[in-house]
Formats: sequence, structure tokens, C-alpha cells
Amino acid sequence: MRLLHTSDWHLGRAFHRVSMLGAQAEFIGRLVATVRERDVDAVVVSGDVYDRAVPPLAAVELFDDALHRLADLGVPTVMISGNHDSARRLGVGAGLIRRAGIHLRTDPSHCGTPVVLSDEHGDVAFYGLPYLEPALVRDELGVEKAGHEAVLAAAMDRVRADLATRPGGTRSVVLAHAFVTGGQASDSERDITVGGVAAVPAAVFDGVDYAALGHLHGCQTITDRVRYSGSPLAYSFSEAGHRKSMWLVDLDADGTVTAERVDCPVPRPLARIRGTLEQLLADPGLTRHEQSWVEATLTDPVRPAEPMARLTVRFPHALSLVFDPDRAPDEPGVSYARRLAGRSDQQIAEDFVAHVRGAGPDEHERTVLRDAFDAVRAERTLTEVAR
Repeated sequence: MRLLHTSDWHLGRAFHRVSMLGAQAEFIGRLVATVRERDVDAVVVSGDVYDRAVPPLAAVELFDDALHRLADLGVPTVMISGNHDSARRLGVGAGLIRRAGIHLRTDPSHCGTPVVLSDEHGDVAFYGLPYLEPALVRDELGVEKAGHEAVLAAAMDRVRADLATRPGGTRSVVLAHAFVTGGQASDSERDITVGGVAAVPAAVFDGVDYAALGHLHGCQTITDRVRYSGSPLAYSFSEAGHRKSMWLVDLDADGTVTAERVDCPVPRPLARIRGTLEQLLADPGLTRHEQSWVEATLTDPVRPAEPMARLTVRFPHALSLVFDPDRAPDEPGVSYARRLAGRSDQQIAEDFVAHVRGAGPDEHERTVLRDAFDAVRAERTLTEVAR
């Protein structure tokens, strides 16, 4: 059986205020084309279909279009909710949608009830484990101590118990949305450490032929049988080095897994550049990034005037500006209290301005600071007199 494994669509998400809806629609087109052209038998979507619990209407319309196009192909789709989704909202109408071959698994109580598909070699049982928030599912799963590993292990116990009742030779696929030990995170995943340590060992998925994971945005292989597809689009500059793709997985008659990466469309490459503003504007080696989405880290010791306006002359798609000035480090081993000892409020304020901006205040700014401190002292004196 041939599977197309994807996850973390995050429909409705923007990239530094740039709408990604068009790029997400292009990805859906690539997914549908891959299903048709590569003879895919089933599609698995491992959570975070939407970017937030109440998605914008345009995102819902895109999701609706995706479901219709997949249903029209007659290829079954198994989909779970992730930590960004509202499981209740995503699961509305699941019973009716199932008739079109779209299987939405958003209820933790159904972890041990598979979607069973068949090919010429027999049955394949697909178990959908939606994102399991420990505090919310511990009672349902009979777990005494809430934690990510505990609830996922309990869900997998149900999977293995059901699988044991199936005919011999039944192959198995688990969809899960979790942070598995060994995976590499990026800046764009929402933290799930609430409810205990986030990472769970890959061994929790022992006993199944393939674990199709979602949550981490980089495509990666934990083991041959445990893989993340990653997000189809980059949602932070920390993903600049990612190759965005889906897994095309062949599950042989004996459960052997072979996998191939299918690239996703790239709306615009990402680039992280670093240097002084003048260096970035003049360096010929950066020509290849002029049409990229750019995150620029400026190392000027003093913050230059209008840096973003000047930067976008050369890099019109610059979206993020970070300041990391090259300055001499503070004297090591000297406590904050010692650095302030004997210094007036005025001197401390001027030092703060210099630290943040890279240059101390000019005479006019010193006067403003002095007047502000004088006003505070006068107010304090009046208050004490009034007492």
C-alpha cells in the first residue's frame, strides 16, 4: 500500500504578516497532483490542519476545497487534530464526511478503533491519535500521573490491544501529533511542555509498522518506521535550511517500509544574512538573496538611521530586522550591584541608553533625562511633606 504522509498545514497562518494562503493553496494542488500521478492508495495528515482553533473563513474554504478534491479522487484520507486545531470543531460532521472516504480522528476515546483499508496483500489498520493534552485526556486514558509519555503510551496500549485481535498479517499505521525524542524543533512550533516533559521516546510506537508523525516542522527520520513529514511551508526563519516535502511511503506485504521525499512548492526562498548595514548593502555575495524573504541581523555598534527602509532598497522582501551589535563584552565577574555602585540615577539612565542604542544620549537628551529625574524627586518630596 502506498501512503502519502503530510502534516502541519497550518491553514490561515501568515509569515511575518505576509499571507500564506496562496502558497497553501498551491501546496494543496501539489498534494492532489501527487496522489493522482503517483498512484497513492491513502493520504495521512498528522495534525495541525489549521493554525488556530478558530480559523479565518478563507482557511476553512481552502480546507473544504482540499477535502472535495481528495474525495473526488476516490483516495481515502485519514486525518487527526493537532495542538493548534480545535478538535471539536475539526471533528464536526466526521460521520458524514467518512462516507466520502475522509476519516477525521479527533476524539481520544477512539484511539484504539482503526480505519481499516485493504489492498491485494490484506488489511492495513490506521490508528489516529489526535494531539493528547495530558491534563485533558488522563481520565479518558486511565492515566494516574499526567504527562505526555504516559498518555501516549496508554493510547498505544489500546492500539496494540486492538491490533492483537486482528487477523495475522494485518499491517498497521499510527498517526500521532507529538514531540518524539531525537526530533529537531524549530521556532515555529507551539510549545507543548505544559502537562509534563514534552518529549516522548520513539519506542512508544513499537509494535506498529509505520508511525506518521506531526508537530515538528522539519522533515526528519527518527527511525525507518517513525518519521516526521514536517510542514509543507516554512513558517519561521529558523526553517531557512529546511527542504519542505511529504513522505511517499510504500508499505509492503510483510510491513517493510520504504520512503521517498516528494518536494513541496517553495513560494519564495528564505535567507538569513548578517553584518553591518553597509556590508549588507554592498556585498556582491548576497545578490542571490535579493528576491528572497530576508531576515537581516545588523552588527553595527550604533543603530543606523532608517535601517529597514535602506535595506529594502536592495532586498525588497526583507521581513525581519534583528540588532546584535559588535561591542566589547561587559567586564566578567562584576556583579550588577557593583557596576551601579556610586553612580547617580542620571548616569545609570545614560548608560542604559548607550547599551540599548550603541551610543550615549546627546546634550538635549541628557537635559530631558535630568528634567525627568528632577520632576520625580519633586513629586516624591511633595508626597512626603503631605504625609
